[in-house]
Amino acid sequence: MESRFATPVQMRESVFFDGPEAPARYSRFWMLLVLSAIIASAGVVADSTAAVIGAMIVAPLLGPIQGTMLATVLGDRSNLVRSLLLVVAGATVAIVIGYLIGMTVSGDVIAATNSQVAGRVSPRLIDLLAALGTGVVGSVALVRRDISDTLPGVAIAISLVPPLTVVGLTLESGALGEAAGALLLFVTNVVAIIATGIVVMSFYGVNKLAAVAATDGSRRASLRKPVILLTSMLIIVGLPLSLTSIEIGSKSIIERAVVEVIDEWSDDSGWTIRGIDYTTFELTVTLGGPLPLPDTDALEAALVERGIEPELVTLVLVPVYEVELGG
Repeated sequence: MESRFATPVQMRESVFFDGPEAPARYSRFWMLLVLSAIIASAGVVADSTAAVIGAMIVAPLLGPIQGTMLATVLGDRSNLVRSLLLVVAGATVAIVIGYLIGMTVSGDVIAATNSQVAGRVSPRLIDLLAALGTGVVGSVALVRRDISDTLPGVAIAISLVPPLTVVGLTLESGALGEAAGALLLFVTNVVAIIATGIVVMSFYGVNKLAAVAATDGSRRASLRKPVILLTSMLIIVGLPLSLTSIEIGSKSIIERAVVEVIDEWSDDSGWTIRGIDYTTFELTVTLGGPLPLPDTDALEAALVERGIEPELVTLVLVPVYEVELGG
C-alpha cells in the first residue's frame, strides 16, 4: 500500500530546480511568472478581484519559496541559494512588469482610487496570522500526498504576485509609502511560509528521514541557526505590522466618533453623509443636502466635546437641487 506521506526525494522533486528536469521547470516558472504578473497588474488597474484571483492561481512563486524552506531543513546549501535567487529574481520581474504596465495607464494607480491597491498597502498583524496559517497548510500539503489537492487553495489564500505588481504600479505613480507597504506584505508572506514550513517539516521529522536515507553518511541538518534567523525576521516584520494595526484601529475609532457627531449635527438640516475618506492624516467627509449651507460652528464644538481636534476633519459640502418634472 502506497504511503500517504511523501519521501524527502519526492519533496525535493516537487520544489527544487535541479536534475534533468531543471530546464523545463525553469521555462515553466518564468512563463507562468510573467503571465501571472501581467494578469495581476491588469486586474489591479481594472480593480477586478476575479482577475487578481486568477493571477494568484497561475503564480509560481510558492514553489521556490517552499524550496527555500525545504533546503533549509535538509541543509542543502546549493538548492537554498538557487531557490532564494529565484524568489528574488521573480519578485524583481513582477515589480518591473507592474511598473511598465503602470506607465501605459492614464492616471495614478493608488489606494485612494483603487480598492485592490488599498487592500495591499497597509498590512496588519491579521495578515501575518493568515500567512502563518496558509504556510502551515502549504507545508502539510507538501509532506502529505493525500491532501496535495489543497495547493490551489493555498495559492489563492497567500498573496505573492499581486502585492509585487502593486509595488511596481505605486512606484510608477510616485506613492513610495504605498509601495513600501505592498512590499512589506510580500515579505511577510514569504517569511511566514518559510517559518511555518520549517516547523511542520521538523514535526514530521523530514530532516531525520533525509539523514537516514542519505548514502554518503551525511548528518542531519541543524535547524538552530535558521530558527533563530526566522524568529528574528518574524519579530522585525511584526513591528511595522503592529504599528499599522494600531494606526488603523485608531483611525476606525476616530472615524466612528466623527460620523456619530456629524449625524447628530446634520439631523435637522437635511444634510447626509455621502462619502468618507481617511487615506491621509485628515478625515474627509462629503455631505450632500439642500441650501442654505449648514452652520459648522456647532459641529466644531461637538467635535471638541468628543475629544476630536477639528483640524483633523475636512468637510466637503455639496448642495443638492431637486427639480420635480411634469409639475
